[in-house]
Amino acid sequence: MDWADCPPITKLYLVGAMATSVAVQCHLVTPYQLYFTYRATFEHGQLWRLVTNFLYFGPLSLDFFFHLFFFMRYSKMLEENTYHGHRADYAWLLIVCCTLLLLLAPLSPAPFLSAPLSFTLVYLWARLNSSVRLSLFGVITISAGHLPYALVLFSWTLNSGYHGVIGDLLGIAVGHVWYFFTEIWKRELASGEKNWLKTPEILVRLIDGPEALNTEEEEENEDDELRVR
Repeated sequence: MDWADCPPITKLYLVGAMATSVAVQCHLVTPYQLYFTYRATFEHGQLWRLVTNFLYFGPLSLDFFFHLFFFMRYSKMLEENTYHGHRADYAWLLIVCCTLLLLLAPLSPAPFLSAPLSFTLVYLWARLNSSVRLSLFGVITISAGHLPYALVLFSWTLNSGYHGVIGDLLGIAVGHVWYFFTEIWKRELASGEKNWLKTPEILVRLIDGPEALNTEEEEENEDDELRVR
């Protein structure tokens, strides 16, 4: 996968993840200064943990590069395809999902939430492309919709227990919350046919520019006309 072809938000995340691991490798910081705890973050004002918690995949190693490639693959596909031309929406997705993962952090045995965030993106891509057929480890062919659960089963087998998959399950749960409110609930009459997780206008202006708001309004009007018909 070509680095030059990597879309900007995904690339920004990868640079942050690389810089974080290099900083740990060079002993500029320690992992203990990066992971999220409510006490250290809010009582001691170490607010950077809200971000670094999602950027650290471990020391520079083969496992680190595997996780980074895994994140890049699914983040790139979402940003380039599902959210093509709507970078602010993709940034908002990451913000909302990270916030939900922070709320669920006490349930995770792992100190960092970078892996659960990756799994959230896997789940979303799988749900949005459920009919795609893909090869799992070059052994069996499955539909994309089954990918998250196949990976959980594989991780369960490797870790010989449920503790190793709790982070993956949290990622699935958060991904499903986003999918439900942006793809399912907004079609229900009880929702007012509105997206409850709509990207704030200020973020759209900041990332996509003011003209994107006009385009978005035109698309919403077209959708309303189609529903009336």
